[in-house]
Amino acid sequence: MESIRGLSYLEVEERISQGNTNHVDQSSSRSLQEIFRANVFTRFNAILGVLLGVVFIAGSPIDGLFGLVLIANSTIGVIQEWNAKKKLDALTFLHAPLSHVIRDSKQIDIHSDDIVLGDWVSLRAGDQVPADGTVRFSDGLEINEANLTGEIDSVEKNSGDAVMSGTIVTAGSGVFVTTSVGHDAYAHRLAAEAKIFVRSPSEIQHSINTILRWVTWVLLIAAPLQVWSHFRTDTNDGWQDHAVRAVAGLVGLVPEGLVLLATLAFLSAAISLARQNVLVQELPAVEVLARVDVICLDKTGTLTSGNVVFERCEFLVDSHEQQITSAISSLAHDPAANNTLQSIAAVFPSSDWRETNHIPFDSARKWKASSYEGHGSWFLGAPEVLLPSSSPLLTRVTQLANTGRRVMLIAHSPRSPAATQLPIDLTPMAFVVLREEIRDDAADTLAFFQKQGVRVMVLSGDNPHTVAAIADSVGLHGGHPIDARTLGTTTTDISSALADHTIFGRVTPEQKRNIVQALQDEGHVVAMTGDGVNDALALKRADIGIAMDNGAPATKAVAQLVLLDGKFSHLPFVIAEGRRVIGNVERVANLFLAKNAMSLVAIVLAAGAGISFPILPRHMTLLSTLTIGIPAFVLALGPNNQRYQPGFLRRIIRFSWPAGAVSGIAVVIADRWTADLTGTAATTTALVCFFTILLLMAQPLRGWKLLLIGLMATSAMTALVVPGPRDFFNLSVTSEMFWKSLVTSLPACAVLFLLHLRHNRGQTNH
Repeated sequence: MESIRGLSYLEVEERISQGNTNHVDQSSSRSLQEIFRANVFTRFNAILGVLLGVVFIAGSPIDGLFGLVLIANSTIGVIQEWNAKKKLDALTFLHAPLSHVIRDSKQIDIHSDDIVLGDWVSLRAGDQVPADGTVRFSDGLEINEANLTGEIDSVEKNSGDAVMSGTIVTAGSGVFVTTSVGHDAYAHRLAAEAKIFVRSPSEIQHSINTILRWVTWVLLIAAPLQVWSHFRTDTNDGWQDHAVRAVAGLVGLVPEGLVLLATLAFLSAAISLARQNVLVQELPAVEVLARVDVICLDKTGTLTSGNVVFERCEFLVDSHEQQITSAISSLAHDPAANNTLQSIAAVFPSSDWRETNHIPFDSARKWKASSYEGHGSWFLGAPEVLLPSSSPLLTRVTQLANTGRRVMLIAHSPRSPAATQLPIDLTPMAFVVLREEIRDDAADTLAFFQKQGVRVMVLSGDNPHTVAAIADSVGLHGGHPIDARTLGTTTTDISSALADHTIFGRVTPEQKRNIVQALQDEGHVVAMTGDGVNDALALKRADIGIAMDNGAPATKAVAQLVLLDGKFSHLPFVIAEGRRVIGNVERVANLFLAKNAMSLVAIVLAAGAGISFPILPRHMTLLSTLTIGIPAFVLALGPNNQRYQPGFLRRIIRFSWPAGAVSGIAVVIADRWTADLTGTAATTTALVCFFTILLLMAQPLRGWKLLLIGLMATSAMTALVVPGPRDFFNLSVTSEMFWKSLVTSLPACAVLFLLHLRHNRGQTNH
């Protein structure tokens, strides 16, 4: 090290002035102000906010109860995204506070942020590489790149080899010169892309947003129509009453509760999943997983635990099993044992052999040796090193390697070991066969996905033949594995290989991301599971990212789901929750959109008849609460195992709009027939029609559903006939009015039943 000068302090200052330092701004792209603005100043809130303002100006705050939905939905949105921001702000792939650099021929310790381009950085075992660079000196330097590549084996680094930021030095020492620092460093480039805030692609939320866009255009037409129709009537009511009634019709066009209901449905699923040790970091994630048709897995941490375990010994000589076993035990029980030796030592009890000489394991030699009193010398290491190149035993080693196994050879010599060379009389005694530990739940979970028609792909940084062998052992028969180094890096280069292959090895983080994107470009909904930093880009790009709790902090930060106990077997339960959310929200969405259609038809018919909109905002609140809001929330929490089918928005429109139109016609007819100025007849008719729609949407009927509908119907009757609630809602019921409303409702209810039958037949045929 004394011969290395490194940079001078003048050169360091020059690079600092040019901004070529390792400092990186760790903040995410969205401030609290931006999050607040994005969730509060929305189309939905703007519509309700304007209508709420009109109600307050008209002096009828009791008719502004619908504003509570605005507050609740905005609050939930801000909190959810603020939590996501905090996770992203904490996201970093580098955790090395201090680094050892050589400047002006002296080694000093500095903060990793203060490294500059061209610095000479010293590495030793346990250090994290703070920047990208090229090795200049190596003394047995080995680096574990699993954090970025997925390979669990350490890689030797010699002079001229590249090192990447974020990797860990596992053995030896060395010096490298930085070639990329700060935002240009590999790990920080991954972090920068992973920190981009992206919402989960929820079909439910997309459909709701589509509906809100339509509502905006409908309001642009309906609002002038409402104002014109109200202020041209011959009634003597003041402008305040006209304004409030106009707002009632317009509020009825906004599915205000549907937005909140979808959020609450996601929240209930998240709470249910939390009991199963599944952390939902973005609420729509449970819905997305129910729509997934391709799931991409990283081998390490998903199919395997990342640990190497002893499988068996293959003895190569007869009648020496006990002696060989004792030798293996003695060599494995080493205070400086690496993970491989520790896994062997866990199986073999300690030996009482007395060691007289010891040669530690070295990455350059790839073997270790010890001499024992009365037992000669024993060697443990790589077969291709301990055996001559002409040995027929190497064929067996290749066979085992092709099945995903790792092989070590134990050999004996009567001579004392020397650190420089192997003895010529080395006798191979046994193969120690190791394998990666397969997760107990991997096979059953993969079988579930295949049964559900979900395509499973494995994307790993490991050797493709090793990956294929492990996949085969858990029932995933993917055919010929692909070495991703033979593929290009763009989605176009990759897409051609996706049609016929499912096992990919030597995959870089960028290739994982591009494979996911290529699948999405083909119309697939893609899930990605992983635990390493090398999976972060793919998890971020996927429609849903699933991380293991033992994974890298960066990986967990960008994932939508985290399996807190690392059990892959939770995913079927997550899918069931997603199906419940989709099925139930679709069911209750029909209620909300039917109300919107009813309001639109009633607005148009009332304008044509020259009458005021027949329902007050407080009547609309009563209708929405008892026939839609409370029942929808309860129904959204119920069980629903219906398998997901595309076309959420198309299906709900197919029933809800005709049903709402029928109800709107009945409401206006009842209002005209009874000549009611209070809106009671129209409200009663609307209640009967919507309780009918609720009954249809609750099918198949169960005891708890009938109890729910009964309670809501009783509450409606209470509001109609009991003085206190009746006065609060400004209702005035007479016997004649009630029966006329009922007679008007019955034909409408019959039509609603026919519409539901047609809707069910259409779904069955589909």
